Amino acid sequence: MELTLASAGKGKKGNVVAVADATFACDFNEALVHQVVTAYLAAARAGTHAQKTRAQVRGGGKKPWKQKGSGRARAGTSRSPIWRSGGKVFAAVTADYSEKVNKKMYRSAMRSILSELIRQERLVVVNEFALSEISTKGLLQRLNELSLSDVLIITEDVDQSLYLSARNLHQIDVRDVAAVDPVSLIGFEKVLITVEALKKFEELLA
Repeated sequence: MELTLASAGKGKKGNVVAVADATFACDFNEALVHQVVTAYLAAARAGTHAQKTRAQVRGGGKKPWKQKGSGRARAGTSRSPIWRSGGKVFAAVTADYSEKVNKKMYRSAMRSILSELIRQERLVVVNEFALSEISTKGLLQRLNELSLSDVLIITEDVDQSLYLSARNLHQIDVRDVAAVDPVSLIGFEKVLITVEALKKFEELLA
């Protein structure tokens, strides 16, 4: 299939770039994409929450008072969950929330997302996209020429000037091909990608 390169200004048509149908013309597998996105978000959870049960709280080994005769309720330890500074009844424990997603499933989900972005006309392809200097104003001007505001910019390699120019803009993110993930692809209204990055995706997802 062929994708038309975007050009600045309305009514201007750019050149075309040929891409593989096997990568950019796949059917949308909603169940697989949901599974991969869920697994990606789950893997980002720290899982470091932890609380102590009555057995883990320090102290409380001595019986506070004798079993009978004091007129108070029976108590075997001062670390009971109903006592102040006692343990938790159902204590949280550290957990690993990651889910297994093999490479074949991940690549298939990425192909499915990219293909759907093309069908929805949310993937904007340009020949190249770079800044000669660090300039947030210059970046916004370039994006306005392409009528883009809420956008993920994908380049082949890390572009330091481009990254630093966009880091204070919450609706714009800049990533190289290696740093792109399923969540970032679906999290923006548009995805701006260079031809070189597109070819790199074609190699990685083949």
